[in-house]
Amino acid sequence: MTIADRKAEELIRRRVGKRYPEHAVLGEEYGESNPGARVRWIVDPIDGTRSFMHGVPLYGVLIGIEVEGEAAVGVTYFPPLDEIVAAGRGLGCTWNGKRCRVSSVATMSEAVICTTDVERLLKRREGPGWRRLQQRSAFSRTWGDCYGHALVATGRIEAQVDPVMKPWDAGPFLTIVTEAGGRFTTLEGEATLHGGSGVSTNGLLHDEVLGELRAG
Repeated sequence: MTIADRKAEELIRRRVGKRYPEHAVLGEEYGESNPGARVRWIVDPIDGTRSFMHGVPLYGVLIGIEVEGEAAVGVTYFPPLDEIVAAGRGLGCTWNGKRCRVSSVATMSEAVICTTDVERLLKRREGPGWRRLQQRSAFSRTWGDCYGHALVATGRIEAQVDPVMKPWDAGPFLTIVTEAGGRFTTLEGEATLHGGSGVSTNGLLHDEVLGELRAG
């Protein structure tokens, strides 16, 4: 990780601690503070560090909030693009302040699917399923890391597959994608930030995507 990752998380922690000293913070760089608190902030100060280091503008700041263990708020900000996607449980999802929704694409042949690292995915047991999805879809790309999940929530693509996700990678996306009308689950189909993987879809194609990936 970079100095920028550490300094950014330090800044977020200071600001949360100053205003909400009783809350917990779980971050990629410094672990968890105040464990057992009713409210927990989950922070990835720079998701897509390699993109950040190479000047690719598809990295973001991720913040999720859990209340009594349930995902309640999600916010992701993409500094170079000046895009912000935010959602609150029961409040819907917004993209730069305007309400947004997932796409209405219902057939795989019209779908755009994404992942972060194709070669890494192909080496996993889900690899053959991913290859079949590529062949069946309109096209696939690697607009990966956090930006792929934001693209799903804002209706610009239909699915983002991340076979490995830490809680801070997934932090905002259960709330964001759900409130935008889609689904965010693990590869096993569980709606959680803590399952070790993450798949965002527009909902209409979710079971089909999971089925192909799990078929191996």
